[in-house]
Amino acid sequence: MTVACFAPPSLAAQLAELKRERTMRGRVYPHLVASGKLKRHAADYQNLALEAAIKTLERLVIEEARP
Repeated sequence: MTVACFAPPSLAAQLAELKRERTMRGRVYPHLVASGKLKRHAADYQNLALEAAIKTLERLVIEEARP
């Protein structure tokens, strides 16, 4: 099955995916930083950007649900 078979993801689905990514990073990033494969400042910035995207989508999901 290819991506073309799927409907575009809803805002709620996009938000769920970003939250899944946040959970994964919470488990993986500490190991990458400890091993030197990812710099602490880069990890912090990426997490900051991800949190901002989550907050943006949360607002959009709320707005979308308003009558």
